[in-house]
Amino acid sequence: MLGLRTAIYKVSDVKKATAWYTSVFNIKPYFDEPFYVGFNIGGYELGLQPEETPVTTKNESVLVYWGVDNVNAEYQRLLAAGATEHEAPQNVGGEIVVATVKDPWGNILGIIYNPEFKVA
Repeated sequence: MLGLRTAIYKVSDVKKATAWYTSVFNIKPYFDEPFYVGFNIGGYELGLQPEETPVTTKNESVLVYWGVDNVNAEYQRLLAAGATEHEAPQNVGGEIVVATVKDPWGNILGIIYNPEFKVA
C-alpha cells in the first residue's frame, strides 16, 4: 500500500457539483469531463462522478477527512456554502478535532485538524 490517492464522490449533477467543490476548496479541477471531474487537493485527488441512478440516501460506512487549520471555521464556512450538518466539531483526543458535513448531494465531507499528521 502506498497511501491514499483518490476520494470519489458520486453526484447527480456533475456541473453543479463541480461549481460547488471549486468554490469550497477554492481550486479549479485539473480534469473536467462529463464522466469525471478531478481536483488536486494538496497532492490528493478529489473526484466527482455522475451517479448512474440518483439516490436520496447514501451509505455512511466510509469517511474521508480533508486536513484544515481550523475545523470550527471551516465547518461554518461549509454550512454557509450549502452543506448540511452531519457531525459537529469535536475533539477526539489531544489537539485533534474532526467534523463532518453533507454536501448538497448527500456525500459526507469530513474535515480534520491533526497536528500529529505530516504529509510525507
